[in-house]
Amino acid sequence: MENDTYKTLAAPGEETLFKEKNSKFFGYAYPVTSEDEIKIILEDLRKQHHSARHWCYAFQLGTDKIYYRANDDGEPNNSAGMPIYGQIQSFGVTNVLVVSVRYFGGVKLGVGGLITAYKTSAQMALEASEIIEKTIDVHYTLKFGYQNMNKVMRVIKEKNLDIVSQKMEMDCEIVISTRKKNAPMVLEAFTNLYEIVIK
Repeated sequence: MENDTYKTLAAPGEETLFKEKNSKFFGYAYPVTSEDEIKIILEDLRKQHHSARHWCYAFQLGTDKIYYRANDDGEPNNSAGMPIYGQIQSFGVTNVLVVSVRYFGGVKLGVGGLITAYKTSAQMALEASEIIEKTIDVHYTLKFGYQNMNKVMRVIKEKNLDIVSQKMEMDCEIVISTRKKNAPMVLEAFTNLYEIVIK
């Protein structure tokens, strides 16, 4: 049986601080659903920490198709973004952005030191966040005439479906949502009803 849940953050986590040889690493974790959202968060952090040296981050979006990016923001190749992304993977979360903002303290940490520092900063940020499990949902649009309203509502109630939106004009259109593993059963329930279109 295919998994139909995923883990993500309930809300942005608390700011964390990791110090290493006078360098400061401020860690942040956010639940995100789009790259536009990520851009806005990064812009805000750059304003908030305008005197920092590096704003390194990694994000992962998606449940079926995974899309991720890791950014070293001027640190040596793969010394920041990938260690941060590694923590996103080890916590098993998605739709998440983790940022580590570095203030340089005058002492070079070396690549090994940087990898450890960014990894620790990302780990602390995720530990300071509440991780929740969500279901992967499938949406269906139902189209039907008013005379079938009771039939449709009965199935929605029986199957405990969420109504996402509804339009009542000449005909009725209701968008419902169900967790992925129940989707085939829901599709079948409505497909068997006469005069109701589901897609």
